[in-house]
Parts: sequence; structure tokens; C-alpha cells
Amino acid sequence: MYRVEDKYFISKNEMYCLQKRLSNVLRSDSYESSIEGYCVSSLYFDDLRGSCLRDTVEGNRIRYKYRIRIYNNSLKTIKMEVKEKYDSRVCKRSKSITEEEMQMLIHGECIENILAKDDPATRFNLAIQTRGLRPEVIVTYERKAFVYEPGNVRITLDRNIRSSKNVLKFGVPEISYDFLEGQDEILEVKYDEFIPGFLLQLLQIENMQQIAYSKYQLCRERYQKK
Repeated sequence: MYRVEDKYFISKNEMYCLQKRLSNVLRSDSYESSIEGYCVSSLYFDDLRGSCLRDTVEGNRIRYKYRIRIYNNSLKTIKMEVKEKYDSRVCKRSKSITEEEMQMLIHGECIENILAKDDPATRFNLAIQTRGLRPEVIVTYERKAFVYEPGNVRITLDRNIRSSKNVLKFGVPEISYDFLEGQDEILEVKYDEFIPGFLLQLLQIENMQQIAYSKYQLCRERYQKK
């Protein structure tokens, strides 16, 4: 199923107010490790032509992202994900993998899959074999997330966005990062077909501005400029 995914720039003060507001009425995400939320780290892949980055920069209607994701700097849960975006709607295919499988993907090797279209491993393997898919950048940030089951609504507040080109050390706690400046407080609102009116009221901020924003794009581009 394709979901709506809207993104907004907000200030630190607005993020604080929103977090306090939402905490009173919504349930926190299950990955939460503290009252402030949890850490998300993603290793993004691209092919030899840089198709994923180019499609994002050019704003093509259909675009893909390939990534491996962990939480709270732990390899206990490792997710392989293929994210397909059609305009503002997103379909994410995800599955758990082992640390050994993660290392295989990082080094350009295919992993076992069930040869099903919906299995992200099928798509990863095909991209590795035909397009030279390889790891490009690590993107890490802190996230506070709230969920509301009717409409499958998920609201996330992301901050302290940072990146690293040291892709072979993905999952190592001591890795060194470069922080984004002036672009690191983001509100994301995701839902299936509708979002209840009371949530829209809770999310109202005077200067809130919807944006086309990609953490992956910004973190890739910062290294291309050097």
C-alpha cells in the first residue's frame, strides 16, 4: 500500500511544543528507548550511475531508495528496506536480516531471498547484480515518534541529522559524523488514506512550511561538494 508522506521544516522551539502536545494524546513508537525517543541509523545504497540520488534531485515521479536500518546503535534489529516513492506517496518493503547478511550486502554480495516481488532482498539482489548497487552514505538522527492506529497515522520529529562516508563501519558506535547545519529539525506526517481532524489541529504551527526534503540527498551532496 502506498502511504502519504508529508514533511515540514520546524524550529527547535516548535519541535518542543509539538512533542509536548502530542505526548498528551498519542502513543509513542515501540522503538523508543527514552523519553526523548531513539536513534535511527541508515546505510543508503546507490548504483554505479547514481540513479537514486539523481531521481531525487530531479524530482522524478517514481524513485527508489535502498537502505539498511538499525536503532539505538544496536545490531539486535537490522532492517533491509526498499522504499518506492510515487509523487508524495510511499510504499516501503522491509524485512529483518542478520548481521552476516548485512555484511554481505555492504560488500556487494547477494543474500538469500524467496524470489518474490514484495521481498526487498529480491530487489536488492537484482540491483547488485545488474546495476552495481553499493553503500554510499550513513545517515543518523534522533527521532521522537507517535502513532495513531485509525488511518495508520505516524508522526515523527527528527533532529540532529548527521552523516558519515565510513560505510564499512556501519553499526560501530564509535563512528565519526558530520552534522548538517540549519536543516536538522524535521516533522514528518505519514498516513494511509486520511488523517483525523483533531490531529491536524494539534499539528498547526504558524510558520510551518511543507517541503520536499530528503535526508539522503542532503547527506550525499555535502560530500560531493568537498
